[in-house]
Amino acid sequence: MTAKYSDTRCRWKALVLAGAAMAVLWTPGLGLAGPATDQVKGTVDQVLKILTDPTLKGEQKTKERRAQLRKTVLERFDFSEMSKRSMGRHWSERTPEERKDFVRLFTDLLERAYIDRVDGYTGEQILYLEETADGNYSEVRTKIMTKRNQEIPINYRLQKDSSSWEVYDIIIEGVSLVNNYRTQFSKIIRTSSYQELAKKMQAKVEGEEKSELGPPKSKVR
Repeated sequence: MTAKYSDTRCRWKALVLAGAAMAVLWTPGLGLAGPATDQVKGTVDQVLKILTDPTLKGEQKTKERRAQLRKTVLERFDFSEMSKRSMGRHWSERTPEERKDFVRLFTDLLERAYIDRVDGYTGEQILYLEETADGNYSEVRTKIMTKRNQEIPINYRLQKDSSSWEVYDIIIEGVSLVNNYRTQFSKIIRTSSYQELAKKMQAKVEGEEKSELGPPKSKVR
């Protein structure tokens, strides 16, 4: 597994393999399954078990519930790789300390974007459509079916480490999560500095900044 920073492991914020908009209920599709799909589904099944556990319901159980979600999802995401790809060419310009800090900030930024939606699970369904593999890389295609019968395609790109498949990007309605963030981060660094980007990310995490920083938005409402 790509080395993950220890201070990030306890912070991973339950992206729950539904980076676009919501926590979802997964059901088997008719497409071709494979080991990457099986591992993704295993993680999601565990997430759903946590979300629907009656002993973890209610505000008093929020901290415990979210801690379990973080632990479960961290096992399927290579967050260091996502951070590196989101920085693009600017990654090589960062010091080891800046890289470590960026991974922490990017993790917290995604928490701000997703944790409430994940915890607001309402039973949407998703179908597995197909898995395509190329050596140590694989893409799992899925489709969310909303309660209004609208469709949201979400694909997961994974890379293999030993026997484990780890998510390094999510494609939401044709838009890459990593590429979307890379464009935003590059613009800020180019027009200002990395230090300004870090400042904006920290402010966004703390709820102090209403900026352009954020994931691609679904066109389906």
